[in-house]
Amino acid sequence: MWEAEAGRDLFADGAGNHVTGQRRPVSADLAVEDLDIERGLRPQTLEDYCGQSRVKENLRVLIDAASSRNEPLDHVLFSGPPGLGKTTLAAVVANEMGGTLHTTSGPAITRPVELSATLTNLGEGDVLFIDEIHRLSRNVEEILYSAMEDFFLDIIMGDGPGARSMRFEIPPFTLVGATTRTGLLTGPLRDRFGISYRLDYYTVEELTQIVLRSAGILGVDIDLPGAQEVASRSRGTPRLANRLLKRVRDYAQVRAQGTVTWQVAAEALAFFEIDELGLDWMDTKILRALAETFRGRAVGLSTLASAVGEDPSTIEEVYEPFLLQQGLMVRTPQGRQATLAAFEHLSVAPPVS
Repeated sequence: MWEAEAGRDLFADGAGNHVTGQRRPVSADLAVEDLDIERGLRPQTLEDYCGQSRVKENLRVLIDAASSRNEPLDHVLFSGPPGLGKTTLAAVVANEMGGTLHTTSGPAITRPVELSATLTNLGEGDVLFIDEIHRLSRNVEEILYSAMEDFFLDIIMGDGPGARSMRFEIPPFTLVGATTRTGLLTGPLRDRFGISYRLDYYTVEELTQIVLRSAGILGVDIDLPGAQEVASRSRGTPRLANRLLKRVRDYAQVRAQGTVTWQVAAEALAFFEIDELGLDWMDTKILRALAETFRGRAVGLSTLASAVGEDPSTIEEVYEPFLLQQGLMVRTPQGRQATLAAFEHLSVAPPVS
């Protein structure tokens, strides 16, 4: 079944707005609704934002100072692993400064003209958020330099000997960049951010408060021990905590009359193969390959990837960081290797030396 209006096909854009163009199933409404729920879980002010106390305190002072001078906040760079709230903080900055948030990403801006159009559409005091800013191409990035420093946009008109440079003034704005790979940012771009923060993983106590807040918004009946159990398996990441909360809610709705206690949360997370450390089935599969298949020997990344049926880059970028942080895996010159903690967690006898 398909939606139609006046004989024209409709689809939903990333903001949930219906625009004409491509045909889409009605079931896409579910995805739009899920996005709306996800946005609704995000705090809108620094007061509502839980965790990252050092960053919040700093931003509070800087925002109040900029507001008292009636100036835009200096450009801000947030770095850190995915899911820690960089996008949410960008929206919080915009709300606290009373500006409109404009959102895009590095991979989405492929040509200088696209960035130029975005910059010229900004209003005074607006916030431009660029996610994965380290993935901007060099020619696009260079457009930002004068815009960030002097609020001017330099555009080359024409080609060859007849080309000429045109300068356009743009309203003062705040650029908020987010990156998971700070080392890939070029020096000139990084130096133009006056404010830079790296976000840390959240404590179980902070995640518990986030789970309780999200449960209230979603209408989930959950007690404190149940929220703590969800938080303890969320890898220090609010995005994962909210995702697990929704899965636990679904389990409780079907098998526990909708109430989430510690026991229900533990049963639900075990059902969805999330163990006490927050490891999912692929994490466990990787550890079992290292501990059982290779008996604790160091193994190369490509060999490990073949053993578990996963792409090497996915293992390296998605699964490996958490296993390293938990002390379950080490990287040696010879390859990846399970630690004694991994053998203990899997209840597997370590090899005899």
